[in-house]
Amino acid sequence: MRKKSNLNAATRAVIYARYSSANQRDCSIEQQVAKCRELAARLGLTVIDVYEDRAISGKTDRRPNFQRMMKDADLRQFDVVLAWKSNRMGRNMLQAMTNEERLRDNGIRTVYAEEDFDDTAAGRFALRNMMNVNQFYSENMAEDITRGLMDNAAKCLSNGSLPLGYKPGDDRHVVLDEAEAAIVQEIFTRVSCYEPFIDIARDLNRRGIKTKKGSEWGRSSFHTICRNERYRGIYIYRDVRIEGGMPRIVSDELFYKVQEVLKVKKNPQGRRKRSGYEEYLLTGKLFCGHCGSPMTGIAGTSKTGAMHYYYTCQKRRTDHSCDKKAVRRDQIERAVGVAIQQQLLTDENIQMMADKLMEYNARTETKYRLQGLQDQLNANKTATANILKAIEMGIITDATKARLLELEKEQGQLLVKIDEAKAEMVPISRNDFVKLLYIYKEGEPTDKKYLAALFDNFLVRVDLYDDHLKITFDPTGGRQPIDMPIGAEESPESPGDSSESSDFEASSQDAEKFVLALHNCTKILER
Repeated sequence: MRKKSNLNAATRAVIYARYSSANQRDCSIEQQVAKCRELAARLGLTVIDVYEDRAISGKTDRRPNFQRMMKDADLRQFDVVLAWKSNRMGRNMLQAMTNEERLRDNGIRTVYAEEDFDDTAAGRFALRNMMNVNQFYSENMAEDITRGLMDNAAKCLSNGSLPLGYKPGDDRHVVLDEAEAAIVQEIFTRVSCYEPFIDIARDLNRRGIKTKKGSEWGRSSFHTICRNERYRGIYIYRDVRIEGGMPRIVSDELFYKVQEVLKVKKNPQGRRKRSGYEEYLLTGKLFCGHCGSPMTGIAGTSKTGAMHYYYTCQKRRTDHSCDKKAVRRDQIERAVGVAIQQQLLTDENIQMMADKLMEYNARTETKYRLQGLQDQLNANKTATANILKAIEMGIITDATKARLLELEKEQGQLLVKIDEAKAEMVPISRNDFVKLLYIYKEGEPTDKKYLAALFDNFLVRVDLYDDHLKITFDPTGGRQPIDMPIGAEESPESPGDSSESSDFEASSQDAEKFVLALHNCTKILER
């Protein structure tokens, strides 16, 4: 049975205030609460709690503090709800009426500071008309906003947030954020080389580079980036699609290569360990030369009980549509390791890689890492200044105080990171780096830990045929891979065809991003 509400007997009141966004011209949370407190004083009510929802639209009931208030109402913890206007309870008329009815069923009256309606049939009729007006206003405003956004899209103007690598220009057209665009190019290049997502994330976090939202990278951070066609220079908003409508960051060739990698590579997060301590070091980098499918590890037991380990074509294993025979794991891993030693880690290539890494450290690492941290610090200072201005205007709440403390803490952390970044920018000496490369050159190809480091740092892809390998070292894909006959690794004096070796060297000399694959090498010096 419905309880009758009686405002005169009510002593416990709560205030509900909502503010859609900082850009909306509306009464602020603080102003709404102040007006409701004035109303409570006139009516002789005692305000026992305030429920606030900031930057949340009234079009939805999924407002955390609104839901908390309604649960407290079900427990009869107050007698009156005070709100600035009826549209705080929901701009949709049915929604607002439903919410008011639920409160009324609990014996709770709703009173508005700016809309004085009696609790009579006439008053409730006037309130319903006001709700109709609010709903019309909301829907009409939504149509105007949508129309404006579509007009912006037709002109390739920025509509809201932009992906990593872009920012709005002074004329609201989309322009490049040079530091972020370099990170996007790096991500696409590394993914195209089948580098595990977790390794890319770990490296970006180590360098202090943040996502667009300012958080750390994880293995799931790259899927949206790698599939975003805006990086090809296509402006996209809803069903608007304009070729060349925004600056291009990656080439079509690189973009589509990454799409193929995402399709083919079933486990982009890294190598999986098998039973016991066995690991297949070429998982994600070894492909069938017959059909192009990945080759994955399998194990079997012989009649004598001995374990044998192989790589097999995924298509042959799943649907028997390929005739490529399985190969022994240890044999092919050793062959690839020796090939890297003989074909890549030549004296001439070691000197070239050292030169390239020094150039990269001096130019790219210093510029973009420090610039990214400095941009974060500038944004922090701007936010701090805005809060201080609000405090000077008399807007002092628990939320502003907490935010100010949070920004001060963040500023301290950023200053520490900037100092650390400057310290780390002392480049590794060229001699030390050359010595490190010779450690790789002279390692033992039967050592699993050595092979794992060798493959992680230098190998992009291996295509395995019946009688030869095609090995790709250049992460940019600038030249054709090197052919090496199977068995050539047995002879340390056979470096392969000299024309192919020089072809690799030429491609590396004009591929500055090749050095990205070598950054993990420096970790050995830190141990």
